[in-house]
Amino acid sequence: MRLDQFSGIVAFVKVAEVRSFTRAASELGVAPASLSEAVKGLEERLGVRLLNRTTRSVGLTEAGAHYLDHVRPAAEEIRAAGAALRETRDRPAGTLRLSLPWIAAPLLIEPLMGPFMDAYPEVRLSLIFDDNLVDIAAHGFDAGLRIGELLEKDMIGARLGEPLQTVVLGSPDYLARNGTPKRPADLAAHRCIAFAFTRTRAISPWEFVVDRRQVEFTPDARLVVNTLPLCITAAAQGLGLAFAVEGLAAPLLASGALVKVLEPFCPTYEPLHVYYPSRRLVPPKLRAFIDFVRANAHNLRI
Repeated sequence: MRLDQFSGIVAFVKVAEVRSFTRAASELGVAPASLSEAVKGLEERLGVRLLNRTTRSVGLTEAGAHYLDHVRPAAEEIRAAGAALRETRDRPAGTLRLSLPWIAAPLLIEPLMGPFMDAYPEVRLSLIFDDNLVDIAAHGFDAGLRIGELLEKDMIGARLGEPLQTVVLGSPDYLARNGTPKRPADLAAHRCIAFAFTRTRAISPWEFVVDRRQVEFTPDARLVVNTLPLCITAAAQGLGLAFAVEGLAAPLLASGALVKVLEPFCPTYEPLHVYYPSRRLVPPKLRAFIDFVRANAHNLRI
């Protein structure tokens, strides 16, 4: 079946129902000539006459009546589907599928998940966490969240917060026992807690700025974990130093369970961004999520 046959079927069913090309064209919002051409094209493709036309009336042929019985249910479903889409076009509804890095869970999702769902009761959230870049279109996601500098070039990015400050953290007890590093090179003499990517198991290097140059330190760690919150918890227990985003450790820093070291050398990362494939016809559920996060960003650690 050629794609343009669908418009011919819809046109035929409407004309058959109202027995008038003029009235059918008005109800469908198209020109009568266009409607007539669509039906004529359908008849030519099928090789049969479906409608008898005179200057005064329009009637079904025997073949047309038989065809109408078969295609009317499908045409009604198509119209109903279009009406349902138009009804929800401007209202956030449906399932919002997001791909997120684990860092987004404590920084953004945990504090906003409940309030967002309360504000938009017709939206369902499907949240899949993965620290690797995901092809959101290929895997059926509406959007993804990533640190800005990691966005793919063909994606549209919307900033959700402020730059993320990195920190090296240690407990007062650990620093009293092992001393405080003064420069990144001093870390080689310290116990460090490493973060590893789940899929590749590669240890994430610690990044610093020394004399205006970016340098990396990959810890030879005794403890390796794949979640940053656990790195921070281990540091608070005195098991070593951890490298993390400051917002993740804010409560433990405020309580004094952790302190920051090497502050002059710790860079900031690009802010969290939501990314999606097109600016055109952004789904209301996604637009609502972006606007909600931005409106509440002052209450978050991002």
